[in-house]
Amino acid sequence: MTQLLVVTGPTASGKTAVGIALARRLGTEIISADSMQFYKGMEIGTVAPTEEDLAAVRHHFVSFLAPCEHFSAGEFQKVARHVVEGLNERGKTAVAVGGSGLYVRALVDGLFPGPGRDAEIRASLAEKADTEGVPALYERLKTVDWEYAAAINSNDLRRIVRALEVYELTGRPLSALHREHRERTKPLDAIQVAFDYPREVLYERINARVDKLLQQGLLEEVRLLLEKGYGGHIERLRSLGYREMASYLRGECSLDEATQLMKQNTRRFAKRQLSWFRGDRRIHWFPVDTQTPPEEHTEAILALLA
Repeated sequence: MTQLLVVTGPTASGKTAVGIALARRLGTEIISADSMQFYKGMEIGTVAPTEEDLAAVRHHFVSFLAPCEHFSAGEFQKVARHVVEGLNERGKTAVAVGGSGLYVRALVDGLFPGPGRDAEIRASLAEKADTEGVPALYERLKTVDWEYAAAINSNDLRRIVRALEVYELTGRPLSALHREHRERTKPLDAIQVAFDYPREVLYERINARVDKLLQQGLLEEVRLLLEKGYGGHIERLRSLGYREMASYLRGECSLDEATQLMKQNTRRFAKRQLSWFRGDRRIHWFPVDTQTPPEEHTEAILALLA
């Protein structure tokens, strides 16, 4: 029995609906591998499973943390693998759904824990982030560890600092250390699938999704988070949509400017996701377009488990 079926790929590619369809057919449960869906009060902007979705299939790791809480890929690996083991013991293949490449890889392959934190290095990097900006740190990370940089958001200060810290301490890229750890650690018996759109179709889906999120109340969701005092944590999480809408609510730009920036940043993020997932040759890519939605591949995906 295959231990795990992973539905992954770029944002707005239809993962949620396919994951639910597969889990219902298999009589199993879903592990969310979308690191932003972990947080309560951010359901609209992260396109978290709806109440109907949650009623149809049990989901793990959805809306279970406050925005001020941390949940690293290493922590996720431990508890998510425990869920997989529990389902396997009951004769069920677990289904994981999400596009957070680092978390997907942590679940499937395990994750190198890395050296301990170094307060001096972190303070130095934090000072550089304040004086030079987060983009400058990200550019530095790209020069020492392009692979890891491609897997994270370019504004994710916490992960950028950690990767640079590991490089300073070990002299080696964090991605290389992860890769060596995977070679020593037995991966889960997993089948991974993703959906291959023409680039222009994917970008159209992203733009339409942003418009839909605004119609569904994203702006009010962000306003409520700011009123609750989570503004700094939104900036730390760097989740797409939240920082752009927060900028609008603070009077730093117009709503149209925030919306266009959100679309642009999401398209760029999808491009980085594609670069990351294309690097994993184990992923089965299913071609889709406007005439062949992802759901039509459910039977073909299930056949991979046979």
